[in-house]
Amino acid sequence: MTVKDELQFVLSQVDNLSGLCGITRSAPQQSQRQWCLDSILSVTSTGKFKSFVIPGACLSDERRKKWHLCGSAPLCWWSILHIRPETPIVTLRGCGGLPTASECNKCEDKRERGLPGRENALTRPRDGPGEGGKPVVIPKENQEKMKEMFKINQFNLMASEMIALNRSLPDVRLEGCKNKLYPDNLPRTSVVIVFHNEAWSTLLRTVHSVIDRSPHTLLEEIVLVDDASERDFLKRPLEQYVRRLEVPVKVVRMDQRSGLIRARLKGASISTGQVITFLDAHCECTTGWLEPLLARIKQDKRTVVCPIIDVISDDTFEYMAGSDMTYGGFNWKLNFRWYPVPQREMDRRKGDRTLPVRTPTMAGGLFSIDRDYFQEIGTYDAGMDIWGGENLEISFRIWQCGGTLEIVTCSHVGHVFRKATPYTFPGGTGQIINKNNRRLAEVWMDEFKNFFYIISPGVTKVDYGDITSRTGLRQKLQCKPFSWYLENVYPDSQIPRHYYSLGEIRNVETNQCLDNMARKENEKVGIFNCHGMGGNQVFSYTANKEIRTDDLCLDVSKLNGPVMMLKCHHLKGNQLWDYDPVKLTLVHVNSNQCLDKASEEDSQVPSVRDCTHTRSQQWLLRNVTLPEVF
Repeated sequence: MTVKDELQFVLSQVDNLSGLCGITRSAPQQSQRQWCLDSILSVTSTGKFKSFVIPGACLSDERRKKWHLCGSAPLCWWSILHIRPETPIVTLRGCGGLPTASECNKCEDKRERGLPGRENALTRPRDGPGEGGKPVVIPKENQEKMKEMFKINQFNLMASEMIALNRSLPDVRLEGCKNKLYPDNLPRTSVVIVFHNEAWSTLLRTVHSVIDRSPHTLLEEIVLVDDASERDFLKRPLEQYVRRLEVPVKVVRMDQRSGLIRARLKGASISTGQVITFLDAHCECTTGWLEPLLARIKQDKRTVVCPIIDVISDDTFEYMAGSDMTYGGFNWKLNFRWYPVPQREMDRRKGDRTLPVRTPTMAGGLFSIDRDYFQEIGTYDAGMDIWGGENLEISFRIWQCGGTLEIVTCSHVGHVFRKATPYTFPGGTGQIINKNNRRLAEVWMDEFKNFFYIISPGVTKVDYGDITSRTGLRQKLQCKPFSWYLENVYPDSQIPRHYYSLGEIRNVETNQCLDNMARKENEKVGIFNCHGMGGNQVFSYTANKEIRTDDLCLDVSKLNGPVMMLKCHHLKGNQLWDYDPVKLTLVHVNSNQCLDKASEEDSQVPSVRDCTHTRSQQWLLRNVTLPEVF
């Protein structure tokens, strides 16, 4: 193709030529294009180098590759057209400044209208419902219908269906992230998304956000794994729809309901990218989400990376930025929890919040991992059922077997967080999660599994299957003990590395025990008749002189109480207690008062009073005997 042919194509893509050739006069478009073409050719014929600006050119992937565009260049842009007369080639370098929002939006709208099957979902106005991540407000007259639709997927389906599949989102990255540069030769990724009876709008919005906000040079494919959905629109209509998209999308069907774990294993097995990225089916990727994840894996393939998980409201679909100051942990019941990033991790990063955070555990829904490393460390535990516990299991395994787990703070992906699950599980949710948690406790937690068993005594009766292959994997990989994990990865864990007692705290005079009464943070601790069954009456007096129940510590902030349960802060202060094993007293150090039996005013709450060395201020700290383990 000659320079003239190339130029004619370029000019055919440009709506307004004034920025390219300085045309200001009113003239038919064809005349303008011919004039512009002649002007450019006359300049190049002199043998001089010349650059031209093309405003808002919409170009195909094929054309971008031909003109050597950088992989992250948007399809709508200010381009610099370089014409070198010594070679019959036209090159475009598209990594310069971006156009105004209105010009880019016109360009994007035009581009997407040309794609079959996307007209209804993608051509809504840029100030339409949910644009910019704004909340969707349902009119009063539709509230009842909205509530009925909510039950289908346990999120506001009506709001979701009002939002374009490619809605705009705010750029919520830290400023320092926006200017980061990444290597050109990053590994390509396959994105694996498992779904079961997912809503059309949320599933396809996930897919479009991946396609629209990922450099296609880094996107090997998207693999959609259908875990035995029953809804017709997720059958042939879905296959027909994704066939028209700009990147390869495979739809794989499980023969029967298998759950997240086995469905992800299926998706991973047929994927071909060097990196596997797992996403949930109700996510939205934001600008620049992928490059920082892949860059960390390129730097060290034994690093497993997660984005910051932003919140998409299940009520309004408002997009709310997640915090870069929290990381993953867990409590005694092996529930994943978010906790503040400790000072030691801030110090390690020298205060640079754009650097990845080392996290003890991952939430599990969204992460990227090198394909070979995923196989090397044993993928998922296929003996686990459906969902639950797999995120802690893979987190422990990564750390204990020589890998690193990080939250990459320059990557943001939104996720619809639901208050309840719309799905039923064969055997019941509780039974499945207990089985999965028992497997991970038996294989990875050594003697510290006792914290889980004592606070959840019923779990010891659950059959957890054969774990021979998983314990064999641990030996083969020469993985470190759980005590190493607590000491080196998670020293501020809710499970104390060293402790004096784990069990009941019994009052000598009343024979009653401290009891958390299933109360929550910022509520008073209780006292009740001792039952010896663990659970709510399990407290640990730690080597740091805290009295813990799960992830809460007994805290007294003023004289004479009350005794509250607050998040353990590991800073001593109001949570420091001194136990005398001879006098049997528990002295609150800051107030110099003693823990005492309940007062007459409130018979179910212990008190703190001036120390009198009476029997009501004496406490026996006993280790609970584990129930018989099945």
